[in-house]
Amino acid sequence: MHTLEHQVLAYIKEQQLIKSGDKLLIACSGGVDSMALLSFFYHFQHYFNIELAVAHVDHMLRGEQSAQDRQFVEQACEDWAIPFYSCAIPIAEIQKKEGGNMQAICRKERYHFFETVMHTHKFTKLVTAHHADDQLESMLMAMTKASSLNGLKGILPSRKFQQFTVIRPFLMVTKDEIGEYLHSKGHLYREDPSNAKNDYTRNRFRHNVVPVLKEENPLVSRHAVHIAQQLLEDDTYLMELAEERFSKLFLKVDKNCYKVKVSELQKEPLALQRRLILILLSYLYNDSNTIQSYALCTTILTLFSMSDGSRALDLPENFIARQQYDEVVFEYKQQNLRTSNQQIALNEWCVLGTMRIYIGELAQCDEDLLQKYPHHFFAASSVSFPLFVRAPKQGDRILLQGMQHQKKVSRIFIDDKIPFTKRASWPLLVDANDDLLAIVAVRVNNKFSNVKSAEHEMVLLVDSNERL
Repeated sequence: MHTLEHQVLAYIKEQQLIKSGDKLLIACSGGVDSMALLSFFYHFQHYFNIELAVAHVDHMLRGEQSAQDRQFVEQACEDWAIPFYSCAIPIAEIQKKEGGNMQAICRKERYHFFETVMHTHKFTKLVTAHHADDQLESMLMAMTKASSLNGLKGILPSRKFQQFTVIRPFLMVTKDEIGEYLHSKGHLYREDPSNAKNDYTRNRFRHNVVPVLKEENPLVSRHAVHIAQQLLEDDTYLMELAEERFSKLFLKVDKNCYKVKVSELQKEPLALQRRLILILLSYLYNDSNTIQSYALCTTILTLFSMSDGSRALDLPENFIARQQYDEVVFEYKQQNLRTSNQQIALNEWCVLGTMRIYIGELAQCDEDLLQKYPHHFFAASSVSFPLFVRAPKQGDRILLQGMQHQKKVSRIFIDDKIPFTKRASWPLLVDANDDLLAIVAVRVNNKFSNVKSAEHEMVLLVDSNERL
């Protein structure tokens, strides 16, 4: 048995890449790497008890040459009695129409075809020929982009791909070993001339950087694979710890709102702090670039450097992080409450941004609502209807229960640690004479009581997460 076969079989077993009965779709360009991959699985398909097929994509970028690549792979599959699926995609036309990076478009269209074939023919895994040199190049490229640790983990041995899995059984062997293996089997392959050009970042690393490293140590690619694997294992364990801590430290207020205590997060090791923020970003965003942004994660962590005062940080896609003393709230920016009066209809809920209020006759209010929500009773004769909600104005004051003099609303905001960025739009309940009845979800004036009496025929209910 060839040395490469020993290495690949051991790696497949170690990483648990294949199980009996799998249906594998091999991505094959016709180049040396993918032809060696195809040769390997052709010889070991009965050993693994698997089914094989090949998918080939002609990107239509090299005219007759790329068409000949397809014919070459198709002939090999015919010789080995392996099902063959192919398509031709006019990448140049797509780029001209939609713009974007050529390599990114090729990858997107190629994987879309793979997904279609896998779904139609019930394949379980897609197999690609990524190898140790690819891993080294990927890690070097990640370092030049100031990437997060996630980038330094490089190419994963396996990953989810829609409802399928992509596996890379050649990840532990080098390009030279693959070429020698294919030569030993007496099989041919196609050369893509574009691989010799320095037009693409990966090619520049491949031609100019990697050879220098290999002069220092010919095993550098294999070392990169080992380092990436260790980083993956360590990071997986730390992420599991972070997931456990996240549920204890972060309170989910609603779909797009989380809050956390600064003092509690500060107690966590910095390695877990970073991962806790990455977990939070994964809940707020769908974009992987945002989720894994090292700069964004580092900037957010600055909010936890101190637990006094208040500050705000604008985040991508209209999110904001607000720190007020010992608490940081991550939420979607709400539209500011309009400064003009908003009349309140009685006996129904009125939505006010992230909170809502109900003002109505006590006789029509369900007892369950009184049990569920904070309530304040008052006499209809004590206020002038209709009632309104408006934003705060300079000089607003409110007469609280048990006090002889009115208190400034601005002072209450400070005493109750209402985030500075929310104060300008915090809803105030006033009557027809603009007398201030309540700072919603914060305080009510002396006309309200938490204890029901015979004179009380009205009730105010407040439903809000703002005071949690």
